[in-house]
Amino acid sequence: MNNAQLNELKQRYVANGAASPATQFADRAENAEVWDADGKRFIDFAGGIGVLNIGHRHPKVVEAVKAQLDKVMHTCQTVMPYEGYVRVAEKLSQIVPVRGHAKVMLANSGAEALENAVKVARAATGKTNVICFDGGYHGRTFMTMAMNGKVNPYQTDFGPMPGTVFRAPYPVPYHGVSEDEALRGLKMALRTDANPKDTAAIILEPVLGEGGFYAASPSFLKAIREICDEHGILMIVDEVQSGFGRTGKMFAIEHSGVEPDIMTMAKSMADGMPISAVVGTDKTMDASGANSLGGTYTGSPVSCAATLAVLEVFEEEKILEKSQALGDKLAKRFATWQQQFECIDNARNMGAMAAFELVSDKANHTPNADLAGALCKKARENGLILLSCGMYANTIRFLMPVTIEDDVLEEGLGIIENLLTELVGSKSTASA
Repeated sequence: MNNAQLNELKQRYVANGAASPATQFADRAENAEVWDADGKRFIDFAGGIGVLNIGHRHPKVVEAVKAQLDKVMHTCQTVMPYEGYVRVAEKLSQIVPVRGHAKVMLANSGAEALENAVKVARAATGKTNVICFDGGYHGRTFMTMAMNGKVNPYQTDFGPMPGTVFRAPYPVPYHGVSEDEALRGLKMALRTDANPKDTAAIILEPVLGEGGFYAASPSFLKAIREICDEHGILMIVDEVQSGFGRTGKMFAIEHSGVEPDIMTMAKSMADGMPISAVVGTDKTMDASGANSLGGTYTGSPVSCAATLAVLEVFEEEKILEKSQALGDKLAKRFATWQQQFECIDNARNMGAMAAFELVSDKANHTPNADLAGALCKKARENGLILLSCGMYANTIRFLMPVTIEDDVLEEGLGIIENLLTELVGSKSTASA
């Protein structure tokens, strides 16, 4: 079927809230390229929203999935466990930088991981409150919607959210929130809303994902660790988008040296297969009763096989080094653009987790969401999949596969540069 036929089916049968606004349908993909149902090629700078750090259909992952399909597809690991689940748990316990010996539970999605992290924290502490941060994104289930630091579109139509979720400022100096102000806000929340004796966890992304790709400084993360230790609160770090090599390390928290009590992860963990994990210190993870964690499909044999293959690829192909090298290339290009275009400001990256702001006034950091929307729309028309994000919808984020070929990367960046010139003109064209 072609795009037009598939769009007709989408409009007729897919719920509006779940339907993609895109009119192209993916038919096949390879590394950083996708071809739609009409045969048109696209360069993928979105990576399935950070799921494809080692590219579409990495051969080693495809091979592992096919081999697993010939053995066991499903038993439910609580009914009859299998090797893949415990091997993934072993591997994650060895690489995830939580305090002490780590234990693992597997789930299906980032939201499920966060839900279970809260369950574990409440069981381990006997407390109920959780504190999250402005701009944070944790999922679309009810508890994670309540934890999100952005109301629209995630909470808008769905009525009251679960209680005992409180919020503090996230440090984004570019938008006027200093690290000191963020810490003051957190301490005030503990004083005015979330009594420490009733607070189970402080949950944050070390680099905001949907909130705009802003990284918390090592000093801020260390301060959170100290506050948690002072009050007997668990520190939960959400690495769903920033984990598995996006920032040049396996996990973004490693840039700070801070060890949380619990970490969550998903997305690029299995190169497109659905799986997530909650990893925490053993006493914390063992706090809840037998059969209190899990689900029918959690840690499926096929997804576990994909995860084990992904971890092998990281070692064999030096993915972390490639991530850092890609980040360096993007940073260099962004610096040029920031000089070339009046609309680009605050270019930033941690490894290949890279972004810049589109603004109408650099001096006042005035967000230009309309330009971001126009750029992403025109990029799609010109064969480039590009995403915006951020509290002000003006951040252009880059989540292309770390394994992207140099010529494909350059082609995609060239499309952006040409479109920016078309949309706003460069300093050189403006002066001419």
